[in-house]
Amino acid sequence: MASMVLLLSAVACSSGTGGAAAPAPAISTRAAPAIIVTLARPTVTPVPPDEQRLSLRPLELEPAFPGLEPLDGLVGMASPDDGSDRVFQVLQVGQIFVHANKREVTRADLFLDIRERVNDRGNEEGLLGLAFDPDYGSNGYFYVYYSAANPRRSVVSRFRADADNPDLADPDSERIVLQVLQPFSNHNGGQLAFGGDGYLYIGLGDGGGGGDPGRNGQDLSTLLGSILRIDVSGIDQLGSYGIPLDNPFVGVQDARAEIWAYGFRNPWRFSFDTDTGDLWAADVGQNDYEEVDLVTRGANYGWSVTEGDHCFRGGSDCDTAGLTPPVAEYGRQGGCSITGGYVYRGARVPSLRGAYVYGDFCSGRLWALRHDGLQVVESISLADTTLRISSFGEDQDNELYVLSIDGRILRFVPSGGK
Repeated sequence: MASMVLLLSAVACSSGTGGAAAPAPAISTRAAPAIIVTLARPTVTPVPPDEQRLSLRPLELEPAFPGLEPLDGLVGMASPDDGSDRVFQVLQVGQIFVHANKREVTRADLFLDIRERVNDRGNEEGLLGLAFDPDYGSNGYFYVYYSAANPRRSVVSRFRADADNPDLADPDSERIVLQVLQPFSNHNGGQLAFGGDGYLYIGLGDGGGGGDPGRNGQDLSTLLGSILRIDVSGIDQLGSYGIPLDNPFVGVQDARAEIWAYGFRNPWRFSFDTDTGDLWAADVGQNDYEEVDLVTRGANYGWSVTEGDHCFRGGSDCDTAGLTPPVAEYGRQGGCSITGGYVYRGARVPSLRGAYVYGDFCSGRLWALRHDGLQVVESISLADTTLRISSFGEDQDNELYVLSIDGRILRFVPSGGK
């Protein structure tokens, strides 16, 4: 199948950092408790003994910033590692607001407004992702993922903060890094994150439409249905991003070298464990199963051969050889659209330490699981809420926040009090 990727910049030179240059769902009624199915997994980073002794327990939530007016259309939150202890809220319409990471804060300032460039007509389109450059404190660079129109496409761009006002970005500083044509308005993915290796990871859905009509999830010649890994450190010198030479499909005929892992339907939020470097992703299901994945180099997560750990295409089209099953899954009794979170590495809630926290947009349920490097050893329903969980956030101290599409931001209350 021909690739549906549009690259605007030439990609013919070598990277100076070790790489080659590169060429919201419907809301359901309340759900019954989820059934979590744990599945076999390849070995990843083992859990330290002190975390193995911790026991997960249900938790309550409280408003994180009770004095702030909720910002409707909230789909993301990020904090730069620059010592400023600020929170940046991402709105689907095409705006980013910034405020101090203080419970008593009462004001958020407009940091970036690119509404005129963002297409948010589709339920899953809009400004969807934000990641700060590892050297943001010195260069002021940050990256966004947004939907655009005419033609319909996903755009990854770099912007720069104002040199004189750190709470204001320069909208004219946009440098387009990558554009990917989208055949439908749904399944855009949208997550951006820098790994500990300094590379930028990008999540793309299968391009939308029911049942992956283009079979993009299993097609390595398109960037759709994949998590990408690119080097953006040399853009100013090279004119384009670089491709790390240890990416799994470098040199593979008819495969896009940007791909780190594939076989995803709509990876709605992935994150790195800040202690181990493990990459966790949540992949939204079609009709029956939502899944949690531990993402490893070159792995195939099955869509659209499988949905969760179950055959999606029957008969001869359901060959599961070589596919990587999810860590956990749940069916429609738990919700209808998974939202990926983080492995908790903060200090406020000791019982959560080392556990991956995730939720569901439709049911408002929150879960946590702990993985020992081979399998899930603990899994629990943390809370049953009325939130429409659109995303999670992590601040510079690795404290965890739960985001609702209506603008509410909450945090977990430690067991036994605040």
